[in-house]
Amino acid sequence: MSPVSLSARAAALLLPDWRAASGAPAYEALSDALRVLVIDGRVPLGVRLPAERGLADALGVSRTTVANAYARLRSDGFLVSLRGSGSVVHLPRDLVGRPDPERPGGVVGDDLLDLRKAAMHAAPEVAEAVERAVRYVPAALAGIGYDTVGDPGLRSAIADRYTERGLPTDPSQVVVTIGAQHAIALLARVLVRRGDTVLVESPTYPHAHEAFREAGGRLVGVPVDARTGWDATALETTLRRTAPAVAYLMPELHNPTGATMSAATRERLLTVAASTGTVVVADETMGELRIDGTPAPPLAAADPAVVMIGSAAKVFWGGLRIGWIRADPDLLQRLLLARPTGDLGTPVLDQLVARELVPRTAAVLEARRTALRTGRDDVVAALRARLPEWDVPSPDGGLTTWVGLGRPVSSALVLAARAEGVVLASGGVFGPDGGFERFLRVPYTMGAADRERMVEVLERAWARVGGEGTGVRGSLAAVV
Repeated sequence: MSPVSLSARAAALLLPDWRAASGAPAYEALSDALRVLVIDGRVPLGVRLPAERGLADALGVSRTTVANAYARLRSDGFLVSLRGSGSVVHLPRDLVGRPDPERPGGVVGDDLLDLRKAAMHAAPEVAEAVERAVRYVPAALAGIGYDTVGDPGLRSAIADRYTERGLPTDPSQVVVTIGAQHAIALLARVLVRRGDTVLVESPTYPHAHEAFREAGGRLVGVPVDARTGWDATALETTLRRTAPAVAYLMPELHNPTGATMSAATRERLLTVAASTGTVVVADETMGELRIDGTPAPPLAAADPAVVMIGSAAKVFWGGLRIGWIRADPDLLQRLLLARPTGDLGTPVLDQLVARELVPRTAAVLEARRTALRTGRDDVVAALRARLPEWDVPSPDGGLTTWVGLGRPVSSALVLAARAEGVVLASGGVFGPDGGFERFLRVPYTMGAADRERMVEVLERAWARVGGEGTGVRGSLAAVV
């Protein structure tokens, strides 16, 4: 099978600021920028890069520049040349490690601390829930195991949780999915036709905008800032001007900024969306991980037409692949009719475990809150003390802080940190159309020793690529 190709135009969109982070020759800056796209996962393994001449034309550089950049990537193990297939993305051996059970999201093997996925250890209640769920396995085995709607007990538990939070819900309004990402992709397939406009936040959760693009959506972004939140005027203007089919938003503890939408902006959003016929999809994957302040009711409490997405992964454990959609039963029926082309149901055993956990959400969150507050306060204080030129917000919840670097050097910083075994996602991962080289998402979910290690590495990496008085940067080849 031939590799999937990345077009020159698509590559250029992923490389808007490729010269900004380096004073090195153009071919070195380009190879470093492409390297970060691979490390971040924005260019998947096995993808064929554009032909040299095509990429050169798209970027406005000479073919020699692109040829030299590709040669450098081959030398470093990020590209392989296959007969008849061109230059195909590859992962160097030193970027592959074994999972480390002592580090959520971390790996051993070259002692890498992989923080691209912000996550916590499994809550202690998960093991207990597994033991209790075993009691119901014999009854479950009497069925055929294909479940596209969801275990009735789990749907009731999810409905009860929404009701506790101020959104009266009946189990008939809930469908269980294979995690929140599956819910997003399913909604995109059903609600978006090719060429439809989809409003997303900028920055946003990267796999969401990928799912809407895959469904044929044309994305338009509205800005979200870690300190000031949503630009309400831009949000209203964009809704009225484009009348999007779908608006995908994270109003509570937005990922990656940590912002929470104000009551006034929520009201404005729902009023305008109703006038434009836009389906509002509210993703609460991070929404219940509040550390400070009082959570707002789910967005659908103000407008029952809002579609809600939830997940067990962030609260309980990432290995529990259970998500859900709360919506009008008519929309759920459309989703169920479309679902078999993508999957044949949610794993039954996972649902039995989640059925035990969801009624205990409040108790689990109380313990999570204590650990997250400690991690957040430690990381924020350390970064502010050691890197005073950075803008380091202290979010009210979630798993990360969205750091303002002050300079477009996020990719270079990620490469320099990787040289010392700490792998982070550059700011550009979270931009629907690239950008955000001035930002870095920094998690605080790991243990104290790893938090200290991460901050120390970032401090040294900043001195190499972004700190004041460090002068023009040379090649970053040695840092990967």
